[in-house]
Amino acid sequence: MKSDSLAIKQRYERIAPYFDGCQAIMEGFFYRRWRKKLWAKVDGLHILEVGVGTGKNFDYYPVDAQITAIDFSPAMLKQAEHKKIRKAVAVTLNLMDVQSLCYADNSFDVVIASFVFCSVPLPQKGLKELCRVCKPGGQVLLVEQVISSRPLLARLMNLINPLIRWVMGANINRNTLKQVKSCGFSNVRIDADSSDVFKLIEARK
Repeated sequence: MKSDSLAIKQRYERIAPYFDGCQAIMEGFFYRRWRKKLWAKVDGLHILEVGVGTGKNFDYYPVDAQITAIDFSPAMLKQAEHKKIRKAVAVTLNLMDVQSLCYADNSFDVVIASFVFCSVPLPQKGLKELCRVCKPGGQVLLVEQVISSRPLLARLMNLINPLIRWVMGANINRNTLKQVKSCGFSNVRIDADSSDVFKLIEARK
């Protein structure tokens, strides 16, 4: 049996050339606004973006920041590399799994991810890695889709989650906020504009 990581990676390898097109409607109506708001909170110049995907956050990178971005899918990174060249973005792209980061402890001022931990097989392991590589006092910034607090909607999300996971490799029924709070951060805050299913989370180490 394939590991969860391998199965998810293969899904992203398959859909990478079509990923931006498949998400264009959701990007325009929902995700773009959250990305802009997330990156506006960055407080530091040495930044790690995990789950860079096809490079959808390139337009929001702070000027003069030193940014490293990773993804575990070679095909997604290939799309990001094309976009990096086309947009002349200053970023170092690396192939790496967030569950096992190859960086020293306390390496980055800011660690940031958008709509990533719905796809990480062991999200708590990945979140602990973010905490590890973040400098003391630094930020971990996340925007994630999570399971609804409304019972009827939560049941629906649980019902359709296997289909979403099979097609896209993502889960729509995770409680990422609870997982972040269990990872040893000194402070965890939720942005006031967060909705029932979209949470903008700022954690301080």
